[in-house]
Amino acid sequence: MFEILRYETEKRVLSALVITVGLSLYAGLFLAIAPDIIANVDFSAYGEALPEAMQSAFGVDALGSLEGFLAAELYQFGWVLLLGLYFAYTAGETVAGDVERGRMDMLLSTSVSRDRVVVEKYLALVPTLLFINAVVAGIVYAGALLIGEPVSLADVVAVHALSIPYLLVCASIGLGFSVLVRRESLAQRAGIATVFGLFMIESLVIDTDYEVLGLLSPTRYYDPTEILVESTYDLVGAAILAEAALLLVVGSVVWFNRRDI
Repeated sequence: MFEILRYETEKRVLSALVITVGLSLYAGLFLAIAPDIIANVDFSAYGEALPEAMQSAFGVDALGSLEGFLAAELYQFGWVLLLGLYFAYTAGETVAGDVERGRMDMLLSTSVSRDRVVVEKYLALVPTLLFINAVVAGIVYAGALLIGEPVSLADVVAVHALSIPYLLVCASIGLGFSVLVRRESLAQRAGIATVFGLFMIESLVIDTDYEVLGLLSPTRYYDPTEILVESTYDLVGAAILAEAALLLVVGSVVWFNRRDI
């Protein structure tokens, strides 16, 4: 049981370590430079120089504190955008890669069900997701203590825990394209284009007559600035994201069972 899950998880160990080290260094860099930047930069003037959509997208108005600085520079950019794109891109190769290379026929010939293939390949992304969040959360909390600017442990745990449903949605978008098309590269590009497009939609429609369109974007339901600066936890948003991820995975399973490979 779970041989596919175990194999796919082991296959991703190196990439998980690389992305974790990269994000850890990224977090450490911002923790090191944050005190000087906060003390010497006029963020109100900086924010006024940016378009309103960019101010909202990256939480520029909260940059005057360490929590706001981390929310804008590390989480809004590193987590919401970069890590979301990473999981959409990675999930894009889960099924399409095997179909394109002819490995899927061999795998299914061993009497493994299509449902199991899709679900276990998707679940193999979860250990990477959890590992990245656990390591970087520890670095952020410990690093803030080291520079003499402690942040709330509950808020740090929350900003990482509540990112999990968001990242699962991004991965499920990539999975959807992976079962929809035959070419790995096309599925990967479609996944990152969709996640980025939804991010931009949410950023551009804020405070406009089209704000309702933002309901389609996963970023509407995960706001690191609210968590770190205001200690506000959107549990309803997290539940909506979890349900969306589940529906997308179920839809992917149904579609893959019906398609001809």
